[in-house]
Amino acid sequence: MLEPTSKILCLLGFRPTGDLADLTAYTSGRGRVVWFLKAPPTTPPSEWQLHCRNTFRLIAHAWSALQPAERLQWSLAEQRGKLTITGYNLFVYWNITKNDAAIRAIQRQTNTTLIP
Repeated sequence: MLEPTSKILCLLGFRPTGDLADLTAYTSGRGRVVWFLKAPPTTPPSEWQLHCRNTFRLIAHAWSALQPAERLQWSLAEQRGKLTITGYNLFVYWNITKNDAAIRAIQRQTNTTLIP
């Protein structure tokens, strides 16, 4: 039904993902955009789900509160270390795991300052 629209959007550089009205879109492993009717939740979120969502919300807020030079250091660490995650995802990893030893090793290997 929306396949021609998906092709046009992809040609323009857009990869539709997420919810749009009553539809949800994602990109399959084969690179095709898949649309389906949105399925609303049938139960309220659990306490654990609320905890996880709040944790990610707080981490995102902490990232946005960093100075641009600090965010640049996380991105440089990702680039210099040839990591397979972004600087933001490295920041999220550190905030969730509090694995200072891993971050300090990345700092040494990439000559960056991520944590004091």
